[in-house]
Amino acid sequence: MTATEQDPTQDLAHWAARAAALDAADPLAAHREEFLLQAAPAVSAYLDGNSLGRPLKATAAAVDRFVHHEWGGRLIQGWGQDTHVPDGGWMDWPVDLGDRIARAALGAAGGQTVVADSTTVLFYKLVRAAADHGLARGRDEVVADTDNFPTDRFVLEGVAAERGLRLRWIQTDPAAGITTEQVAAAVGPRTALATFSHVAYRSGHLADAPGITSAVHGAGALVLWDLSHSVGSVPLELDAWGVDAAVGCTYKYLNGGPGAPAFAYLAAGHHGILRQPVQGWMGHADPFAMGTGYDPGPGVRQLISGTPPILGMVPVRVGVEQLHRAGIEAVRRKSLLLTGFALDLADALLAPHGVQVVSPRDPDRRGGHLTVRAGTSGADFRAVTARLWAGGVVPDFRTPDGIRLGLAPLSTSFGEVLEGITALEHLVRSA
Repeated sequence: MTATEQDPTQDLAHWAARAAALDAADPLAAHREEFLLQAAPAVSAYLDGNSLGRPLKATAAAVDRFVHHEWGGRLIQGWGQDTHVPDGGWMDWPVDLGDRIARAALGAAGGQTVVADSTTVLFYKLVRAAADHGLARGRDEVVADTDNFPTDRFVLEGVAAERGLRLRWIQTDPAAGITTEQVAAAVGPRTALATFSHVAYRSGHLADAPGITSAVHGAGALVLWDLSHSVGSVPLELDAWGVDAAVGCTYKYLNGGPGAPAFAYLAAGHHGILRQPVQGWMGHADPFAMGTGYDPGPGVRQLISGTPPILGMVPVRVGVEQLHRAGIEAVRRKSLLLTGFALDLADALLAPHGVQVVSPRDPDRRGGHLTVRAGTSGADFRAVTARLWAGGVVPDFRTPDGIRLGLAPLSTSFGEVLEGITALEHLVRSA
């Protein structure tokens, strides 16, 4: 009997039993109950946690408490600059929260991470700082790959136009991702900066960050990593890897909510050397001096420009605290089980219809999400995604013909993965 001739009832019973066993043995299952799962009753399988994480119950309580007691109770005194505030006040939040993220997810010592703007703005600041430093040393080239996230590529184009830089693009296979060998061949004496995503947004390919960082340093250049699809899902060791700078968002696996502020990491060795271009009063050494001339604040604080998004940091603090309790290594173990289960389901249920997996099968090279392509199935995956959403299964579509399954270890169950992929199989079969 061929795969397409198998009894679907028997097949689904096997997969349902396996999903139930995996959920029963999941040491992180209790963390799933911390989320507001009932907030979206029409969603039965949420497979887009790598785009926007679910809200936590504690987040709703923390926001309410902040509005009524921190904001409503302290008012402007909450900043802590003119009165004694036990926790240092909101002025300290950008670096304090940065340190919390560094401890829980980045493998970085304190004083090197700050929470401030959007990922795009922080990426721009660090690219400009690194590019200007390179230009001062006679280096006028920035190396990046063609399949990096669009915002990163667009920012690079803008900075290149501003500063007269040459962009050197590495052509990458969207399924394979950037490799150390490609980077080593591309960097050279003109390279000021090389920048890549640690986990590719399309395929979920996990780059060899320590190897690539070493290759860039071998050419005398700096490296900037975008960690948006890895922070909170894949263990990171920024200090041990010798990373110069990094950025990442907090609304995916850190569950900070839509538009939550991003973080930037700048290694201590670059403090006072790299200088970001958006000089604002909150990045000044003495913000309330209101004097003339810009004197950058100490350490990583100089990456701040305007007033920090304090209210937006409240959910991030809750999400990071949960991650710290769960432990990033345990999160990674479940992530690999989730993606491994999804791969097995895709091979058994989707491949017979011509659907192709375009994410790495090697767990050492796989991040926290999987992408499948329509392949020879004949299905219109954009239309299929819309039908999945209408039926309560929520992945996301990525052009030209990919459906991405974002499996957030702290909130996604194995039963959800099964429900989502069986729903996809049904639509592909009917197509």
